[in-house]
Amino acid sequence: MKKIIWISIIVVSLAVFFAFRPDGKADVITDTVVASADKVEVYYFHFSRRCVTCIAVENKTREAIVALYPDAYSKGKITFVSVNLEDDKSKPIAEKAKVTGQALVIMSGDFRKDLTAEGFMYANNNFDKFKAEIQKTVDPLVKELK
Repeated sequence: MKKIIWISIIVVSLAVFFAFRPDGKADVITDTVVASADKVEVYYFHFSRRCVTCIAVENKTREAIVALYPDAYSKGKITFVSVNLEDDKSKPIAEKAKVTGQALVIMSGDFRKDLTAEGFMYANNNFDKFKAEIQKTVDPLVKELK
C-alpha cells in the first residue's frame, strides 16, 4: 500500500512539473494564422515517453477523424499527423503551430483550435463526447472547403 502511495505522489509531482514553464506560468497557445486554407490539419504533438492517456488521445483522435470524415480524409482534405516533439524534424511544424508541449491542435487557414484539454478529459472515458467536440470544431471548417 505504501508503494502505491509513493508512486502516486511521484506521478502527480511529475505531472505538475511538466505542466508549467520555468517561469511558473502554464503554456498558453494563441490563435494565429498557421495552416493552409484548402484543408483541415489535425496535429497531435507528443514526446517520446508517453502514458496510456497520451496514446489514447492520438488513437481516438485518428479514429474520430476517419469515422466522421472518411471521404475528406481519403482525399487529403483532412489530415491527421502525430508529431514527436523530440524529433529534430518536428521543430518546423511545432514552430508553425506555436506548440511547445503536448497538444491536440486543429488548424485551417487562419483558424486554430486547441483541443488538448478535451482530449485528455474524454478520449479514454467518453469517446462519444470527445468525438462530438472534434465534430463541433471540424464541421464548419469542412463546409468552408467545399
